[in-house]
Amino acid sequence: MTTAPDRSSDTRPVAAAASMVGAMAIIGFIDIYVAILAQTISVWQFFAVRLVLALPLILGASWLGWGRVWPRRFGAVAFRSMLIALGMTFYFGALAFMPIAMALAGLFTAPIFVLLFTAYGLRQRIGPWRILAVALGFLGILVVLGPSGGALGWIIVLPVCGGVLYAAGVVATRALCEGESTLTLLLGIFVGQTVLSLCALALLAATGVEVGAGGMAFLTRGWVWPITDLLPYLVLQAVGSVLGVGLLNRAYQIGEASHVTVFEYSVMVFGPFFGWWLLGQQITPVQVVGVVLIVVAGLIIAVRSQRGA
Repeated sequence: MTTAPDRSSDTRPVAAAASMVGAMAIIGFIDIYVAILAQTISVWQFFAVRLVLALPLILGASWLGWGRVWPRRFGAVAFRSMLIALGMTFYFGALAFMPIAMALAGLFTAPIFVLLFTAYGLRQRIGPWRILAVALGFLGILVVLGPSGGALGWIIVLPVCGGVLYAAGVVATRALCEGESTLTLLLGIFVGQTVLSLCALALLAATGVEVGAGGMAFLTRGWVWPITDLLPYLVLQAVGSVLGVGLLNRAYQIGEASHVTVFEYSVMVFGPFFGWWLLGQQITPVQVVGVVLIVVAGLIIAVRSQRGA
């Protein structure tokens, strides 16, 4: 998923591709362990603790001159941060119920919804190629989520809702947050997720909601302490998130967007591979076909959008 890249005349396609593949490998690796965190703590506690662990890294990177932290337009960054924070909450919540391949397939529908938002919200014309991409993308969603999605019930919509909200955040990034640094946008998401988390934890404590079974506990569990055994996974998430987004942004700084976007979809390989190798998560041949359809749709949108620009 793209961020707002800084413009640079220094174009290095090989280095850009390597940076993007590295970023996606890190993200695909760290996100599989959310399923382990979900067995003990809630998504709300996960976000709050991750901010505490990631904040020194972000402030340290800013101190080293890698970008400012305080936003230029506070309201715009706050609005954008809450949209993406909500989207990523749906995505991380889905990881407690389904293999990472299914969750990523839902999240990576975002380019399709970005196209729809710009076409119908911003009244921008889209041609037949991108209309075809939308059709392929939605067919991919049905293929990936359909065969095994019935057993999950309403949970199946979580990653797709994440894709919709992430798409809205991408549109807001382009329209409202030009010139903001990567560190500003990253910290904004972490803070937005923590604000949501504190509200959710307070509501859970006030209402005394019973902790659900299985993956539902990731959404309904309150604050758990101590969490010493989980610290390695939490540190991995904090460090990996900062490093992965840093590499992602570097890729867009030194490469052409249409070229770099192709390699962003490598997360659809890394995530399922690490999930299968390290956690034994399975993906069926039919779901592989659906993933391929979603990737093709995203690539068509990226290439045609770049040519249109």
